[in-house]
Amino acid sequence: MAPVPENPLVTGVLLAAGGGRRLGGRPKALLTYRGRPLIEHAIRSLRDGGCDRIVVVLGAAAEEVRARSGLAGCAVTVNPEWRGGMGGSLRAGLAALAGTGADAALVLLVDQPGIGAEAVSRLRAAATSRASLAAASYDGTRGHPVLLGADHWAGVSTDATGDQGARAYLREHREALTLVECADVAEAYDIDTPEDLGRLRGP
Repeated sequence: MAPVPENPLVTGVLLAAGGGRRLGGRPKALLTYRGRPLIEHAIRSLRDGGCDRIVVVLGAAAEEVRARSGLAGCAVTVNPEWRGGMGGSLRAGLAALAGTGADAALVLLVDQPGIGAEAVSRLRAAATSRASLAAASYDGTRGHPVLLGADHWAGVSTDATGDQGARAYLREHREALTLVECADVAEAYDIDTPEDLGRLRGP
């Protein structure tokens, strides 16, 4: 058995492939938040929250997102099947970690700007080994981001279909799951509809 690293290598995996179907086809990654593309806010949250590396999964308008966003220092992978839902993007993100030496993936969704570096940092601290499995919780309800130790990647990838992501896997392995309360430092709302766009106009 390989020794457990004292400080596991945690890679942030940002799922940013969505096409914003209910937003009139506007790619979520390029929505404006605090004067910059939403994807840059999410990258900063992962970086400032302590992730050692960052993998960004693009899909809708991938070339436009590359051209208009600051992705320096990130590894970028494109999910050609992004229309099939978040599951395919999660599989693509985890596949991109093969051979990198990462011990865990910290998965964040691009359309949740209420989740910042402090919540990421709390999840990052839950990484103690390649067997770690954790999720942020909000008043006891499981949400994002999630932390997936490398031992879980194959199982998560098998279960990730459609828009399910890691949900089914986390439910099946809830006894091994650590919930990390983040309601005091983050808000887990999604930007899905035109009505949600008002949340991007905050300070």
